[in-house]
Amino acid sequence: MKNISILLICISISCAMKAQGIIGAWETFETSEEEDRLRSVAIFADGYHAVTTYNTTTGEFSKTYGGSWKLEGDLMTEKIEFDTATPERVGDEVSYKVALTDAGLEITDKDIKFSRIDAGEPGALQGAWLMSGRVRDGKTQQRDTSRPRKTMKILSGTRFQWIAYNTETKEFMGSGGGTYTTVEGAYTENIEFFSRDDSKAGLSLEFTYELVDGNWHHSGLSSKGDPIHEIWSIRE
Repeated sequence: MKNISILLICISISCAMKAQGIIGAWETFETSEEEDRLRSVAIFADGYHAVTTYNTTTGEFSKTYGGSWKLEGDLMTEKIEFDTATPERVGDEVSYKVALTDAGLEITDKDIKFSRIDAGEPGALQGAWLMSGRVRDGKTQQRDTSRPRKTMKILSGTRFQWIAYNTETKEFMGSGGGTYTTVEGAYTENIEFFSRDDSKAGLSLEFTYELVDGNWHHSGLSSKGDPIHEIWSIRE
C-alpha cells in the first residue's frame, strides 16, 4: 500500500511538472493561398488558455478559441468558452494527446508542432485575468466575474490577448493581442492583431499599472484615445 501511495504521489508530481512546463506562449506557422504568412499563437496560463491565428503580413485576424484546460499524463482536456470558427463547440470538452519535448509542444493526434516563445517570463502580469471593475469619476464600479458575459485578458511572459465573449449565448464580441512589457510601473502593449479593426495592428499603447490587493489596476488611453481605468482580477 505504501509503495502504491508513493507511486501515485510521483505520478501527481510528474503531471504537475509537465503542466507547469506548458505554461507560457507557443507559436506555429502556415502559409495561406495568398502566400501571406499565418501565425498561430497559443498562450497557456494556470488553468486557462487561448489560441489565435492571424496574418503576420497584414495583421488580419483569422480566428481564436480557448477556455480552461487540464493535463492528465499526456492527455490534454479543454473546455471551450469561445470559438470564432465553430461557436457550436462552446461548452464542449475536447481531449487530445500532447508531447512536451526539448523541441517544443506537439499535438500528436493532429501532428501540429508549436515552438516555445516564452516560459511565462519576464512580464510581471503573467496569468489569466477577468475584468472585475472600472473607476469612473473617482468611483469604483464592480463587475460580477461569474456572469456568462466575460472579458478575459491572458498573458504569458511576453504575449497578451484579451477576449470578450459570452459562454451562455456563445457570442464573440472581439479580441486583440500581441506583445507586452512591464517596466517600472509602465505596461506597454504592441498590437499585432485586433479583430474589430485590422488597422490597429502595429499600434503601441502605454499604460500605468499597479497591483492593489492582488488586483491589476490598468489606466491610460484606449486604442480610440479614450481615458480608461480598468480593474482586473486573477482568474481562479
